[in-house]
Amino acid sequence: MRPALLAQVLEREFKSTEHGHHTPVMLWGPPGVGKSQMIAQVAQKNQVPLIDVRLSQMEPSDLRGIPFRQGELVEWAIPAMLPDSARHGSSGILFLDEITSAPPSVSAAAYQLILDRRLGAYEIPDGWAIFAAGNRQGDRGVTYSMPAPLANRFSHFEVDINVDDWVSWAYANNIDDRIIAFVRFRPELIFDFDPAHNPAAFPSPRSWEFAHRAVQKFEHHPELLLGSLQACVGQAAGIELKAFMDNLEQMPDLDAITRGEAVAAPTEIDLQYAVATALVGRAIRVKGKSDASTVQGHILNYAGMFPQREMGVMMVTDMHRAIGESLFAIPQFAKWANDVAELMLYDR
Repeated sequence: MRPALLAQVLEREFKSTEHGHHTPVMLWGPPGVGKSQMIAQVAQKNQVPLIDVRLSQMEPSDLRGIPFRQGELVEWAIPAMLPDSARHGSSGILFLDEITSAPPSVSAAAYQLILDRRLGAYEIPDGWAIFAAGNRQGDRGVTYSMPAPLANRFSHFEVDINVDDWVSWAYANNIDDRIIAFVRFRPELIFDFDPAHNPAAFPSPRSWEFAHRAVQKFEHHPELLLGSLQACVGQAAGIELKAFMDNLEQMPDLDAITRGEAVAAPTEIDLQYAVATALVGRAIRVKGKSDASTVQGHILNYAGMFPQREMGVMMVTDMHRAIGESLFAIPQFAKWANDVAELMLYDR
């Protein structure tokens, strides 16, 4: 399932704790696709605590607790990491990360906690959701086959890679426009992992964020930039990204475009992706300002300048995802939509 839809599933599953309908959710996917980040975003959106328990780093006693003598009986000390209403709040998310990397003895200790929401005398507060994530066995991570009794305690979702969803996330998180443009230009590199070769660095949604950080740190140190990009996304992808960025010196004047001046669209396809992505970034950054409608209108006018109308459609679609329905109120939108109506109907 694509990340945008999975985010809705996780949100509804968290909300369902209020009505007693919550089912623990297991997210499957290769490394670097954003499983942990999606769960963290649900906690952040709802302003609730997230308790991240790495089962791969635990012994069974870490989860069950340590026994101690109480008179003639043996009691169990409840681990402080488990959700407690008094200490953590009445609602939140218990996240069992790397669950497929936990040895069978640890995962067995989690059976009762996941399905019955209890472990001995301990009970998970009603307002807490249980989410888990792990890699598949073919991903060359340290994984164990999930036992059937444990698997049957979850609803299971596999995380798909979707460029549009990553681009929406990238704009919302201020990822460098040039990184977004490159991923748009080379969408097959959004994720390129070959388990057979098990590379140390490879392109993934997570490593493109690392590449963004590398650009911010090393852009003005050209002797370090290429090596830093390769360290994030691998040798081949790093070289391609660096060459793409170097070619952007031929970009048209973006300020002139946003002022409404007549500027020809570039003929090179990589520059077209770069211009479209940069203009979406401009449209987002001007949102809420007094001149937002004017600037966004000029950008909408430019959408019709691209040699391939599909490029303009991509640009306006990304604008709509980032800005919302306020885009429809800009006068230039109606003209642009009318100009591409035939293409949109054909695409459907």
